[in-house]
Amino acid sequence: MERKLLPISVVIALVGVMTVAGFANAGTLADSTVTIKAQSGDFSGTISSPRPARCAQDRKVVVFKQAGANQDPSQDDRVASDTASLSGDRYEWSTGNTGVYGKVYARVGRTEHCKADTSRTVRSVRP
Repeated sequence: MERKLLPISVVIALVGVMTVAGFANAGTLADSTVTIKAQSGDFSGTISSPRPARCAQDRKVVVFKQAGANQDPSQDDRVASDTASLSGDRYEWSTGNTGVYGKVYARVGRTEHCKADTSRTVRSVRP
């Protein structure tokens, strides 16, 4: 009887370890990096990630007009958005001409698999 229980115990222990390892890996979010360029009210940039299929393709980018000295997405105005798509070997986004001038930045929110990121602040000036 003991000989039959040992292999079953080993299998149960291995399944338990694999389950815990699977949950640990599932909780790891991939890094994301969003960039922004401004040119006379046009905003564009890229999104990069070690997991581009999950964290860059079709990822929504929101552009904010910075009101104060520091970025604050909860207080700053959302002025544009776009969805990133593959262009060559990079995932790019572009809002087109928004008519917005001043300090702006781009943000991608956290998703099930990816970390959030915020770009640096850039200044859009009138031509």
